[in-house]
Formats: sequence, C-alpha cells, structure tokens
Amino acid sequence: MSRFTRLPVGACCALFVALAAMSAEGASLGVTGDAVSNAATASAAEPSDPSTLRICAAKNQPPLSMEDGSGLENKIGVALADAMKRKPQFVWSQQPAIYLVRDSLDKKLCDVVIGLDTGDPRVATSKPYYRTGYVFVSRADRDLDIKSWSDARLKKLGHIAVAFGSPGETLLKDMGKYEDNMAYLYSLVNFKSARNQYTQIDPARMVGEVISGAADVAVGFAPDVARYVKASSAPLRMTLIEDDAAKSSGEKVPQRFDQSVAVRRDDKALLTEIDQALVAARPKIDDILKAEGVPLLPVTQ
Repeated sequence: MSRFTRLPVGACCALFVALAAMSAEGASLGVTGDAVSNAATASAAEPSDPSTLRICAAKNQPPLSMEDGSGLENKIGVALADAMKRKPQFVWSQQPAIYLVRDSLDKKLCDVVIGLDTGDPRVATSKPYYRTGYVFVSRADRDLDIKSWSDARLKKLGHIAVAFGSPGETLLKDMGKYEDNMAYLYSLVNFKSARNQYTQIDPARMVGEVISGAADVAVGFAPDVARYVKASSAPLRMTLIEDDAAKSSGEKVPQRFDQSVAVRRDDKALLTEIDQALVAARPKIDDILKAEGVPLLPVTQ
C-alpha cells in the first residue's frame, strides 16, 4: 500500500504561531532560504542534470511538502541531495502528492519521490531510511493509554477521527464503529464527496479535534500528525499503535511501515547512488525526524 493512499493533507490556522517557530528550527537542519529559492521547477523538455537532484514534490501538502521548503520531506530531500553532492531541484506540482508518481515521476519531469512505502510496486524503492507507524492521539488529561486496536475501550469511545482509506477506517468499519462516526468524519471535509475526487481530512484538523474535545481519539500516520502534536498548547499523548491489528476475518491490517526514496523502475544507477548517499545522510535525516517529533522504529530491511 502506498503511503500516499494513507496520508491526509492540510494545515491548521490555530497552530500557525507554533509552526512558524518550527520552520525557523528547520534552518538549523540545513533547509536554508537558498535551498528553497534555488529549487526551480523543471520542464518536461529539460534533461536531467547530473549535478542536480530533481525531486518530485507537492506544493501544498503540509506538513510533508510545502513550496517554501519547510515540509518534512522537503528537508529530507535536501539532506539526500547534499549527501549525493548534488543541488536539490524541487519540481513542484499543484496536485496532491498521491499523484506524484503518475503525473511527475513517470513523465520524467523529476527523478525521485521522497517518502514512499518500501516495496511500492509502482516504482523502484531505496533501502529504507526510517520506519514508523500509525499513532493514537488523545488529550493527556484523558489518560487513554490505548496502544492496540484490540483494546476494548475503543468501542466505548465517541468520535474517532481517522483518514479516509486508511487502516483506521478499515478497522472502524470492521468493529462496527464507522456508521457512528461517518457523519462526523464527513463534517471535517464539509461533506465533500470522496467518491469521484481525492478527498482527505486535514491532519492538523484531526489533531485540533482532539485538542477541542470534539474527538476522543485521532488516528494518523505519525509523520502526518507529529508536527501538530508537538505544537499543541494542550498536552497530548501520541502512542505508536501495536502492529497486531487484524479484521474479524483474521486478515492482518498493517500499522507500521518502512519508508524509502522512490525512482523509476528502470533507473537502477540512480537507485544505487541514492542507497549509498542515504548511509551518509542518515544522521541528518534522523535529526530532522526527531526535531519533527516522529517516533522511530528499527527498519526491517
């Protein structure tokens, strides 16, 4: 399953002040104004320059990718380019990141996508550079120490915010809780239909629902929500979900995923170069992830 089928998009105005401070923190991690301003958009006719790394990126998918370069994956892309001794060149797309492989990478507008699941069948993926998973987010004062979807307390909760198409949605449906939450979830996207268009709940909104008490728990992919949890003025609890989730049929529903850099399937030389550079970039990437507040697990490959 691709990461982009799981991750919500968006930002929350209530957290702008705290996030501005975190953007400033990003400069200390090597994401400078020069790196962003030099990230010009490449054209389809423009050949790949071996002195640059053309990075496919969405213009407006916070907290992962933003045109000002403050997104988590923008910072990782700069760290990778630096380790490859190349200049980062972001090829920006107006479309949500779910379309980057089809509309940018496959069309050779750019050469790498940061942050896909290891083994994504659409692409060739690097050796994983980190592993993380889905998390339960709740107010600390609720003292909800839930770590697993098997916890019986979940069935007694009120609103549970999950991303559309995510493992959380699958499990809510399986346990019979989805109908109770469906109207609430669609209210978070102003009842916009997800049937014929890509529709996703803003991850910052999900965290905001927990802060306000409108949701008892939010379930999100850690890189998507960690920034907003860290920036919250109300103390929150973010707990990695145990990888023991299964539907009532016994089918496993994975909760934890290795993350890789993706290239086109025939771009073996570039993939080899990326694998080598990731070894050198690993300390910097770890610093970026820790500064973001993303909980890390040992990679499995």
